[in-house]
Amino acid sequence: MALVGKKYPHINTGAVIDGEEIVENFSLDQYLGKKYVILFFYPKDFTFVCPTELHAFQEKLREFEKRGAVVVGCSTDTEETHLAWLNTPKEQGGIQGITYPIIADTSKTVSLNCGVLGGEYVFNNETRTWSFVGNPVAFRGTFLIDKEGIVRHESINDLPLGRNIDEYLRLLDAQLHVEKFGEVCPANWEEGEAAMEATNAGVANYFSQN
Repeated sequence: MALVGKKYPHINTGAVIDGEEIVENFSLDQYLGKKYVILFFYPKDFTFVCPTELHAFQEKLREFEKRGAVVVGCSTDTEETHLAWLNTPKEQGGIQGITYPIIADTSKTVSLNCGVLGGEYVFNNETRTWSFVGNPVAFRGTFLIDKEGIVRHESINDLPLGRNIDEYLRLLDAQLHVEKFGEVCPANWEEGEAAMEATNAGVANYFSQN
């Protein structure tokens, strides 16, 4: 079920922050009323596409911060595995140099509640036991959350498909524009371009200028 327009699911779990410190009770609640959040999920530490994405988010981190946003990563690996990967040099496939928080969703509840887990728990009535069916890792889900904790965008890529990080900057710019001016953003809109009023007159005026 889509989360767009709804409050993000509660998160209270372990994470690594500042690339070196393990914390036990990391929550997005600390950003409420203060920051926009780009929350992204990735499948596994020590893999192939994943480090390219984590480094790409780091390279654009200042751009997100300039817009009043924080970036938070998440996978189903442990805090200790995150830390080991953070201590591995980039040229060896590691993510050394990443400074934004990385959540350790070892219980898989964060991924499950956000709808990005690549499988599900199934109860067997005969054995009275639960088992996991599918791939117990997160797809490449990405969520734009506003300052009030409302999800304004979500997208989910299959495991082999890496993200375009610039698209999330564009979406953040659009959200900021909507909030500031009350206009809506048409197809392929980018910061500095004309938006439109959500009226027939506004649409007509937009197309007359483009």
